[in-house]
Formats: sequence, C-alpha cells, structure tokens
Amino acid sequence: MSKPTSIKTSEEVRNRLRILADERGTTITELLEELATRELTKAEREQRAVEAARELGIEYTEQVQQDGQDAWAKIRAHQGGGAA
Repeated sequence: MSKPTSIKTSEEVRNRLRILADERGTTITELLEELATRELTKAEREQRAVEAARELGIEYTEQVQQDGQDAWAKIRAHQGGGAA
C-alpha cells in the first residue's frame, strides 16, 4: 500500500468531492484514485493515437496528428466543452 499524502484544495472542491464519493458509495481517496487512473497523460494519448493510426494503416505524420487534434476540438465544442 502506498504512503498517504495530502492535497490542498478549497472547501468547495472538497465538499463536491465528498458528494461525488457519497453518490458512488466510495471514499474521496478512492474517487481521486479512479479519476487519476482514468485520465491519460499526454504521452499515453500520443501513444494510443500512434497505435490507432497503425491499426488503420495510416502513417502517423504531423499532419495526421494536427487533423486529429482539430477534429477533437470540434467534437468538444459541440459538446459544450469549449470553442474549436
């Protein structure tokens, strides 16, 4: 088991984390662990993109990378996650 540590945050964020954890029947610690392991790092996202391109028989060039980023930006914009 890893050594416990503290994370400083506002009361508002802590309270929201407590509500989210309660709704899921878990603890704040377990909720944070789930969130941290679910999100990919930039390097992990890049590796998955390379693997996906390989599976599709596409050479993963800078242009393919840019086109993919542009497509995801448009998708997020349509989902209300920011402008494209």
